[in-house]
Amino acid sequence: MLTNKLFACVLLLVLLGTACGRRRTVARAPSSGRQPSASGGARTGETVRPGYTETGYASWYGDPYHGRRAANGEVYDKNKLTAAHLTLPFGAWTKVTNLENNQSVTVRITDRGPFVKGRIIDLSLAAARQIQMLGPGTALVRVEVQSVGDQHASGAFVVQVGAFRERTTAERLQQSLKARYGGAFIENYDRGDGVLYRVRVGPKPSLSGARDLAAQLGNENLPTFVVRLEN
Repeated sequence: MLTNKLFACVLLLVLLGTACGRRRTVARAPSSGRQPSASGGARTGETVRPGYTETGYASWYGDPYHGRRAANGEVYDKNKLTAAHLTLPFGAWTKVTNLENNQSVTVRITDRGPFVKGRIIDLSLAAARQIQMLGPGTALVRVEVQSVGDQHASGAFVVQVGAFRERTTAERLQQSLKARYGGAFIENYDRGDGVLYRVRVGPKPSLSGARDLAAQLGNENLPTFVVRLEN
């Protein structure tokens, strides 16, 4: 009983803490009930190959992230054709087509995100402008992998369950998850305006394994995002 009460308290902190972390959003995705989908048979386990296709909602980000470090170590430039994706490898060249107007742009994956349910890719301001989605903020898109950097074709995966400004909050959640799932750790992310402490569970060697883990964590009402770890 005590353990259940402790976890309930930690879960409340997760939901509050995650809400405090600034999201790269400009508009809420339409609540159409449509779920992201993938096809093409070009993704096997943890490996992505040219031809992999995914359909879902895109968003975009510009200021205040311009000039900050992206997840791959580069400085984010809102005027370049780049994008953030949770699981595509860094360096992958990806064609993004706005299915509402058939406008397309080719971007390079340099960052991780979007950490918002129902969205599959976060475009730079320049890329969003090219497919005419700046005003709406979000758009239904098709993502097609054109080429993949050979050194990042595969990797392990983790499930992110929270991002907090206070390390002590992250540590409480980490310890709770570690006791039940074995592997849980904290990753520090310096956004330029402060550090976020990301709580992640794993790693898993395959995408399917990470998704199974995310389903388990989701059953506990935890927010879950499967994220690729680079080699």
